[in-house]
Amino acid sequence: MKAIFIAYNQAYNQEIVELLEGLGQRGYTVWEEIGGRGSVDGEPHLGNHAWPTQNHALLTVLEDSLAPKVMAALRETDAANAKLGLRAYVLPVEDAL
Repeated sequence: MKAIFIAYNQAYNQEIVELLEGLGQRGYTVWEEIGGRGSVDGEPHLGNHAWPTQNHALLTVLEDSLAPKVMAALRETDAANAKLGLRAYVLPVEDAL
């Protein structure tokens, strides 16, 4: 099994959930209204008067075979709206309950 951690501009919230559901991935956990700044470029998303946008983050655990499909779809989403900000990381799941 794999876990994918996705951090993204709040504007993507429904799109990310629909992307997962469209690929047959039902389960996920979302953290809303979190701050952050990308390591390469882009504006900070801090939820304050100077940088009013915020990020959300999502963690989903899925079968190994589905991870590349999700990542490919996320890459397409990011490429279409690169200025919004979207990052995703695939991690191994060694045990789950």
